[in-house]
Amino acid sequence: MEETLSTKNSTKTRNITMVAVVAAIYAVITFAIQPVAFGPVQLRVSEGLNHLAAWNKRYILAVGLGVFIANLVSPLGWIDWVFGTLGTLIMTGITYLLTRRVNSAVLKIIISSVVVATIGMAILAAEFTFAFSIGASGAFPSGSKGGILAQWVAYYITLVPGEIVSLIVGGVVIYALSKVVDLSK
Repeated sequence: MEETLSTKNSTKTRNITMVAVVAAIYAVITFAIQPVAFGPVQLRVSEGLNHLAAWNKRYILAVGLGVFIANLVSPLGWIDWVFGTLGTLIMTGITYLLTRRVNSAVLKIIISSVVVATIGMAILAAEFTFAFSIGASGAFPSGSKGGILAQWVAYYITLVPGEIVSLIVGGVVIYALSKVVDLSK
């Protein structure tokens, strides 16, 4: 009985530690590249950590917490704290659900990339459209001359290239890491 309790405590401690470490890494990388990490055209390399959710559900919380911390310095303020974090929790949650029975690291990364580049960026484009349409402090124009849908499409088109680059870089790093560390534990 005592051994089982010790094992449970050890697992709980490991999970909390991993969540804290990944959240800190996400935030530090984002802070380091802050000039290009925010806005409708961004290269937030820390987004490559989204792939971790394909290995263990604790990374949903870890990346979500990292996004929240990083977004504390966002020009959009509370809008990015709330919607940026929720968008991350949604897309990493979907990634986890779609990949939990997938064994191939490459397939996990591909599925994660598709989810993040489509659903994740769709949510972020909606956040930017909302922020601009209400005239939020720190909001930026999409450059679109059309209505709400045209603005959303303009934001989406400008967000996806940087996200794909981040996902490719992150995919390579996470793939290599998965070969030397069991990310599911």
